Amino acid sequence: MGEIEIGLGKAGRRGYGLDELTIVPSRRTRDAELVDLSWELQGYRFELPVLAAPCDSVVSPTNAAGFDELGGLAVLDLEGLWTRYADPAAAFDEIADLPDDTASARLRELYQQPVDPDLVVERIRAVRASGAVAAGSVTPQRIEALLPRLVEAELDMLVIRSTVLSAEHVTKTSADGGEPLNLKTFIRQLDVPVLVGSCTSYQAALHLMRTGAAAVLVGVGTTVDATTADTFGVGVPLATAIADARAARMRHLDETGVYVHLIADGGMHTGGDVARAIACGADAVMLGAPLAGATDAPGRGRHWAPVAARAEVPHSACVRIDQHGTQREVLVGPSDSSDGHLDLMGSLRSAMALSGYESLKEFQKAELIVSPGDRRGQS
Repeated sequence: MGEIEIGLGKAGRRGYGLDELTIVPSRRTRDAELVDLSWELQGYRFELPVLAAPCDSVVSPTNAAGFDELGGLAVLDLEGLWTRYADPAAAFDEIADLPDDTASARLRELYQQPVDPDLVVERIRAVRASGAVAAGSVTPQRIEALLPRLVEAELDMLVIRSTVLSAEHVTKTSADGGEPLNLKTFIRQLDVPVLVGSCTSYQAALHLMRTGAAAVLVGVGTTVDATTADTFGVGVPLATAIADARAARMRHLDETGVYVHLIADGGMHTGGDVARAIACGADAVMLGAPLAGATDAPGRGRHWAPVAARAEVPHSACVRIDQHGTQREVLVGPSDSSDGHLDLMGSLRSAMALSGYESLKEFQKAELIVSPGDRRGQS
């Protein structure tokens, strides 16, 4: 892709968001019932290509089983309210009832309570006891301290997630003379699949793949509650970020014979967004806001990402969010609306059927057209 001159001596690439793309129907179509949405990740098979994002407003130890039954994967934030308070119900109630102008500040106060390692073990075991896959998310800063308790609790799948993550993460400890967190060394010591991210570039994705990660999260600063681009000036349109990571995956596969999955993370609100993310090269999507907007979500009409509560410089907010239906209705319907906010997986299935593709891997080959501007609301 050619660069565009910004000014004398400075050029940049044109990036594309998902809302600038449309999927081209092929010469062959098929019944939606003949479409397969399943995928596998290191021995785990999921019927739906969706992960519930590790946000307190989305995933609780009790609703993880519901996602598992539907065929998805719920990722619990192991540094969230559930591991800071033995009974966080009062905290959730307070957040839900606060005025918009004070919610974010109060949220950060509630997260000043330290993470209790015993609660980390208890929450993981509760998910395992429900029969669901126990997946949990930890930041790079805390992973080494919590690792012994994660092993003790028999976590099934680990997500190491930050706004932007590199293969060698420098923490305060390493900056003071300790060793940086070398993900390659760290991941290969573990017996469980590790998902890492987020990243937005070819080079960063390739480096993360070379750590031995089972999957890489792609995307930053594109969620409904994120202010990363405004706060830091950092962000890449998601369609371009996925496509670049897809190219990195192809190179890594050629070099090693190992296929690393791509998880599109953030910035998707409708079934069409999910379909375009898969068509760009993602194997699955990680959803936050659409699931937080469910009537039975833990956030009760509020949504916040971990960085809204824990970052020294917050680059996300605690926001009110429209509630469209239950989490089941959001994912698999039924839907009585044409705005794309319900039955996200049904929309994906229909997109694949209209394009003639039977599997997710095949759908990644779909032809895309760039449409000028934002298509939302256009006929």
